[in-house]
Amino acid sequence: MKKLFPLLLLLLVQFAVGQKYSVRDSVLNAPISYATISFGNGNGTFADADGMFQFSKKWYPDIDSLYISALGYKELALSTLDLHKNILLTQDISQLNEVIITAEKKRKYKTKRLPAQVHNDYFRCWLPTVESEIAVFFPKSSLNPTKIATVQLPVKIESSNKNSSREQSFSTLFKMQFYGNTNGFPDARLPYEDIIFKITDNDKPNFELNVSEYKIYIPKDGIFISIQVLGYADEQGKLQQTKKYHEIETRKGMVKVSTTFRPLLPFTNKIDNYKTFTRRIFFKNRTWQRFDPKYSTTNNLIKNNNTNYGMGLKLHVYNE
Repeated sequence: MKKLFPLLLLLLVQFAVGQKYSVRDSVLNAPISYATISFGNGNGTFADADGMFQFSKKWYPDIDSLYISALGYKELALSTLDLHKNILLTQDISQLNEVIITAEKKRKYKTKRLPAQVHNDYFRCWLPTVESEIAVFFPKSSLNPTKIATVQLPVKIESSNKNSSREQSFSTLFKMQFYGNTNGFPDARLPYEDIIFKITDNDKPNFELNVSEYKIYIPKDGIFISIQVLGYADEQGKLQQTKKYHEIETRKGMVKVSTTFRPLLPFTNKIDNYKTFTRRIFFKNRTWQRFDPKYSTTNNLIKNNNTNYGMGLKLHVYNE
């Protein structure tokens, strides 16, 4: 009986935390990394690098359907009462990325820098949640081939609590994606793979991500570069399967409040025009909105004209 007790306790803990499910390719049976799991109500979560995610009615008692999606696959709607351990997605040929094969010759290039706008003001920062994706536009300023070498991402590492004697450590996973430009708005995904990267409390406020190996060239109409928080990473660097929002009881009933993640993202008023866009990724239409006064009349960042995320670039402009 004594030996059974730890086993029963383990089973109860697993039930409370949630069952594990694997999102896989229906033909190759290979895991689909960082698949999106939407709940149909504007909330959701992500699979990890191995295609695994957790779901429990203890965590999400009001969720009765899941919508599983990933780039290059048909979205799959499932009842939470009929979830199988392996969830198989079918490839969607119309969404499959074309492959860009670039034979880079050893050509000379000039380095051009578009400096990031970095500051440390908590009240001028965007609070990242898993629901929001932020995209920044960069035009092509040269007729010559222009490759993105590094992306500079301003981050606020410190806590806003000035009375804290010790800063809390963190390790956060982000996803970077690339979009074309149509009429000044982000459009179709460009045929570059997603870049998954990690920012920790040990990194500098101007975090520099080397993307040179991905051979990302700016199209003639410019490029949108987006970042999206996936969640905190564990000690092995894998995405933690935690609940991404919590409920608060109000006079109007229970309200879902999204979990905010560190680091925060400094917004600035030192960039001309409105070059920053955002969208809610767990909604079905996932419409991009320009971050300007039409976006909101009450948002404090916009009211103080901090309407752009201060992302910067280092470019390699090649000779013809």
